[in-house]
Amino acid sequence: MYRSIVIAAALFNEGATTRAALKKAQKLLDTGGKVTLVHVIDEVPGYVAAAIPKEHMTARRSEVEDQLAAIAAEADGLDVSTIIREGQPSASILGAAQEAGADLIMIASHKPGLSDYFIGSTAARIVRHAPVSVLVTR
Repeated sequence: MYRSIVIAAALFNEGATTRAALKKAQKLLDTGGKVTLVHVIDEVPGYVAAAIPKEHMTARRSEVEDQLAAIAAEADGLDVSTIIREGQPSASILGAAQEAGADLIMIASHKPGLSDYFIGSTAARIVRHAPVSVLVTR
């Protein structure tokens, strides 16, 4: 069905959501297809970043790399690569999908809260702006 799938990798629940998405992707992927896990580290405002030790930010990125590598290693039989970006999540995920030549983006969503009605969720932004199919999971 799909030759290149990008999964927005959520790590807040020890990667359970991302692991579930990988299982779904395995069923949707063409033989010889590839999966790219994309995790976005939210941009820290300058006034906050100045107060955070650089070692902390480096350690956080290293933790994310390790978690993504572990999840990718569990995906037997799949060609899985990882990308870590910093910045605005929806734009970063869409950019990574374009670079990967994705024909499907998979992203988890949550029950919308009041703030989502005013600013919108990452999943909603991706659905509105993606030039390819988007599979939103719960």
